[in-house]
Amino acid sequence: MKRGAYNPDVTGIVFNIQRFSVHDGPGIRTVVFLKGCSLRCKWCSNPESMSRREQIGFYPDRCIGTDKCSECFEAAPDPAALNVQDRRVVGIETNKPCDFLACAEACPTGAIRAWGKQVTVGEVMEEVLADRGFYEESGGGLTLSGGEALVQHEFAAELLKAARTEGIHTCVETALNVRSDILDTTLPLIDLALCDLKHMDSAAHKRFTGAGNRRILRNLEKVAASGTPIVVRIPVVPGHNGTEENLRATASYIAEKLDGHVIQVQLLPFRKLGPEKYRSLGMAYPMRDFEAPPREQWENDIRGFAEMMGSYGVHTVAGANHRIEV
Repeated sequence: MKRGAYNPDVTGIVFNIQRFSVHDGPGIRTVVFLKGCSLRCKWCSNPESMSRREQIGFYPDRCIGTDKCSECFEAAPDPAALNVQDRRVVGIETNKPCDFLACAEACPTGAIRAWGKQVTVGEVMEEVLADRGFYEESGGGLTLSGGEALVQHEFAAELLKAARTEGIHTCVETALNVRSDILDTTLPLIDLALCDLKHMDSAAHKRFTGAGNRRILRNLEKVAASGTPIVVRIPVVPGHNGTEENLRATASYIAEKLDGHVIQVQLLPFRKLGPEKYRSLGMAYPMRDFEAPPREQWENDIRGFAEMMGSYGVHTVAGANHRIEV
């Protein structure tokens, strides 16, 4: 692994590394998921990505019982932090001084799970470089995702520098709700930007995600002005942003403001995923009472929206299972 052009010792918090991905940029890719997000989208299915810090999730239904397994007790410095009823662990007290990361590593069923691990740029790149041959054969590379990949911007920048040093294509998935100076630092290192665009009305955007969209749109226009190819991703949620009015406004904006640099728009149909993860982290699921339309009906609606947006001269597809060619 080449050094000098980047610092392999910079650290960050990663909650997953997914190899052989084919939906997050061109070719076969390794996707590195960084913890931390600057938005709080009501429909988010990955609550473990929101906080920048390491977290512990607990899934009581996965515990096979203390009569069959005692790995967590043997790993826990303070076993009193594990609540047991009827020979099953039914809860964990994360406010007690216990090494739950050790418990998570020891648990054979994933009842106790660690979300997030501190790693160095060098450690991540060792895993990324293991698949160099696949990238070269397929035109793939490294994708940074989240959360919001640019929340840990110093770590993200060093990973992108490392990939560039190794001749690996770089892609970042971002909602662009970051300071402009952060974007200025990282944008020259990005070969393809996967940009979320959640709602064109700033007040509605704030209602559904916790922040308005003005900074996001300014940053999106900056990405386009740089000449970086863009794939716009829209999570289409019924009753939220999944309306003809909003999607027409989105198509018009892309056609008029992004100067032909958007190579594809992906309409991603909402799936009611994530409730179990929210429970594992002791968080309320914001979409708990939301009733989605039947899946087949909603997917038909998505295809109709894609056709409508295409009439604005914007190449739009339904779903993420479409080849991205840069």
